[in-house]
Amino acid sequence: MLSQRLKFLSMALFFIMLVSGTGFAYADSHERDTKSLYSRLGGLQPISVVVSDFIDVIVVDDTLNANPAIDAARKVVPSAYLKYHVTAMVCQVTGGPCKYHGRTMKDAHSHLNITEKDWQQMVVLFKSVLDKHGVAETEQQELMTIVGSTKAEIVTAP
Repeated sequence: MLSQRLKFLSMALFFIMLVSGTGFAYADSHERDTKSLYSRLGGLQPISVVVSDFIDVIVVDDTLNANPAIDAARKVVPSAYLKYHVTAMVCQVTGGPCKYHGRTMKDAHSHLNITEKDWQQMVVLFKSVLDKHGVAETEQQELMTIVGSTKAEIVTAP
């Protein structure tokens, strides 16, 4: 059971290296350029809100659930557990104080048979959640660069 939960967590990490915050306004572009992405996203609170919304969207997505391995993993791991770990990961990779203690992207996703179609659907869903929360384009691009850097370790199925 724990093994299945970890498998689901790892699948979700594929979807989530992502996240941002709400209501971003900047005094000037210089200040934006010198702050960490974590700070520009507003810190832990808005990151956790966006992660929560993103996980809520992906766990019910028909396209993603058409992949039997993803669907099976989702039925095992509670969303709240997944949200906690994904929030920690996003916090860490954006320059925040959190520490993610999970598996590597490759280890976490190799059993999920993630396809290019699955990946592209995740990108569409992620972008829509970022837009919903008013994340500025610059920060969205930085987040997508981070997410994109993991693609080769995650998309393993033809």
